[in-house]
Amino acid sequence: QVQLVESGGGLVQAGGSLRLSCAASGLLFSSYSMGWFRQAPGKEREFVAAIIWSGRSTYYADSVKGRFTIARDNAKNTVSLQMNSLKPEDTAAYYCAAAPVRRLSTVTMHRPDEYGYWGQGTQVTVSS
Repeated sequence: QVQLVESGGGLVQAGGSLRLSCAASGLLFSSYSMGWFRQAPGKEREFVAAIIWSGRSTYYADSVKGRFTIARDNAKNTVSLQMNSLKPEDTAAYYCAAAPVRRLSTVTMHRPDEYGYWGQGTQVTVSS
């Protein structure tokens, strides 16, 4: 049974930082590309960042580029999202997701349906 468990969300002031973590189990982690998505109330789930199986290539939404960093540790089956310079518009539930391919297509990696497994989400709230 595949499980993805996010942690690290919380309330932070604008300009602050948070680090989200996702622990994966029940899958051969190094065979999966991993992604982070977020969803604000009343909005669709949107792509935030992705990382291929080796960690050598990372991809970001324009809205977070330069502020967020995705990383993975295949020895520990974890993926993280370091979020700096947070803005109120970053407020959302953040979800970890796993895609059963070692290297995601850059054309489709932003699509939620590319990912077969999802975590339960962790809330990030940024106050102004």
